[in-house]
Amino acid sequence: MNKPISLSFGKTHIPFEYEEARFEVLDQIPGSRALGDRELGELFDSPFDSANIEELIGPNETVLVVVPDGTRKVGAGQVVNLLVRRLIAAGAMPYDIGIAFATGLHRKVNRRERKEILTPFIEQRIKTIDHDPSDLLGFVRLGTTSSGIPIEINRKVLEADHVILVGGVSFHYFAGFTGGRKLVCPGLASKRTIVGTHSLAFEKMKMNRAEGVRTGKLTGNPVHESFVEVVEKVNPSFGFNTFVDQSGDITDLVCGDWKTSHEEACRRYLSAHQIGINEKRGLVIASCGGFPFDINLIQAHKAIDAASRACKEGGSIVLIAECSDGFGSTEFEKWLGRENADSIANDIAENYAVGGQTAWNLLRLSEKFDIKIVTKLRPRRPIQGVTLYEDLSGALADTIPSDSGYIIPHGAKFLPVQKENGPAAV
Repeated sequence: MNKPISLSFGKTHIPFEYEEARFEVLDQIPGSRALGDRELGELFDSPFDSANIEELIGPNETVLVVVPDGTRKVGAGQVVNLLVRRLIAAGAMPYDIGIAFATGLHRKVNRRERKEILTPFIEQRIKTIDHDPSDLLGFVRLGTTSSGIPIEINRKVLEADHVILVGGVSFHYFAGFTGGRKLVCPGLASKRTIVGTHSLAFEKMKMNRAEGVRTGKLTGNPVHESFVEVVEKVNPSFGFNTFVDQSGDITDLVCGDWKTSHEEACRRYLSAHQIGINEKRGLVIASCGGFPFDINLIQAHKAIDAASRACKEGGSIVLIAECSDGFGSTEFEKWLGRENADSIANDIAENYAVGGQTAWNLLRLSEKFDIKIVTKLRPRRPIQGVTLYEDLSGALADTIPSDSGYIIPHGAKFLPVQKENGPAAV
């Protein structure tokens, strides 16, 4: 018997009918609803390891609120609207409040994205700040990390009396989780700091992932620990960590101390978003979850990483990803032109590049799995080990035959874990 399912593709959907006897859908959408402003305000009043925001911010003090860029969907607009009202009620002047977009090495946000992230009301009334990771005059040097990485942070962060982080928690394939410390590093760090901290994900001697670097892992993860070490130099005053549904509406929030509230949010997220599987199967169909998770191939490839955890080696992964913004960076596109993952590994071991590591991860997966992508992406040169399709039926017609498979409708939002190995731990 066939059952219909709608798989997100950019801002649209692809209908698909699957055999229930053959496919299992890996999706555990929690039975929670979007929070209204009153309910969200109540969570503001129950901070984790911190005083209330009104007790921390004094009259005439300057505040910098840091939010994600357009590649994230975290409900920032609702949080920032409530936050700004509270800051003003506590004595802060509107002209003393600024909002910085944590773009890291991503492109700057455009006017449409500003309104979508902040809401038009806030975008028109509160000054916003763009980040340029290559603007050497825009950074303050704060020493080095214990591993010798220079700590260079956007000058605007250090000029504010208070820094408040507004982010969302979800899985990240090498930093463990998104949100929290990532809003400052890499979000508002220099290219040199970003490259240095990201390079800890790759073990040069082994030419492979470093020990402790994986999805859903903070403890013993050198990338996460380096991010925290950088942000401790800034010591933000407060942090908001959201959980959102597929529409981007907030369903839960953990706020308070920038570090410990984020760790608590990660524990809760992992508990609710790992899915136990009995076995790996020969075919996995995965949607990134639509826009903005499939805005470009850099973001979309995270869903391939998640799908690989449920796929037998040598099996087929069919990714559904529009990629309206193309590859996401010219550097990443250039690296994808290499003949294999080892050739990239040799080069980034000598001269690390963020785009090189992302390309290495994708080609590494393409050498283990038969990867097909349903997309609007039209590269100038073929991607080694990856085949692109205009429609899902064409991609499925070319897959390696398999008796059973999985469907993952929301990409990297969930973590497949083999039951025999027990649940993952932060």
